[in-house]
Amino acid sequence: MTSVSVIDELKKIQILELLEQGKRIDGRAFDEPRKLVIETNAIPHANGSARVRLGDTEVICGVKIQPDRPFPDTGDKGLFICTAELLPLSHPTVETGPPQPHVIELARVVDRGIRESHMVDVSQLVIEKDKSVIGVFADNVVVDYDGNLFDACSYASTAALLTSKTPKWNWVDDKPQLVEGGETALPISTIPVSITMGRIGNHIIVDPNGDEWDSMDARITITTDSDGNICALQKGGSDGFTQDQINQCGEISVRAGAKIREILKEAQKGSQ
Repeated sequence: MTSVSVIDELKKIQILELLEQGKRIDGRAFDEPRKLVIETNAIPHANGSARVRLGDTEVICGVKIQPDRPFPDTGDKGLFICTAELLPLSHPTVETGPPQPHVIELARVVDRGIRESHMVDVSQLVIEKDKSVIGVFADNVVVDYDGNLFDACSYASTAALLTSKTPKWNWVDDKPQLVEGGETALPISTIPVSITMGRIGNHIIVDPNGDEWDSMDARITITTDSDGNICALQKGGSDGFTQDQINQCGEISVRAGAKIREILKEAQKGSQ
């Protein structure tokens, strides 16, 4: 979400003063994300779904799986596409109409983190090479916004994919034919976790809440895979980071990501 005048300058000054004292406005440690709650199978008729609450930010993700045409240059791979939408009820600044640039960026950052981790092995989602493949679509809807949609949507998408079942299709008479009772789990190779950090003054904080988000000088989202390898990175905001700060953010993303990954694993187990 773009920086808007949700809080006044006095609030920003208060946040920075607290950070100078080693404190955050909600009492968390600098490298501590908000409480993460994941509910899987939130949409009974979807192929997979999850409701995520990251503090007071809430996102629902539904996964739709269906036959599709492959891209012209990747006829031997299925499709994965992630989208995002903010409901007007999620925040007073959200309006109806075409997607705003920050919403487009949100969807792209979440999509890239999952795609570049190779979470879903799309090479196994082929019905007939160059003719028909399986498309996996993760659609995120934000129902309550209080900062850091990047991570909330990423966790919702990942949890929904982890618990998704894909139907099976055979290629019959030059078209895909559904195989009754052929559902299987998606081919998952890793669990990506994004960690978004904000810089306010010289301080790096993990998972900024709404007030902190509007006070940031810069932000960075780093996604790691199950082996702790960085597979995607996105920087935003009006300012930047020093090399030392980038290194610090990389280390935090691995450490904090490992803890979030365990919560995602527990959510996956709970849905089985």
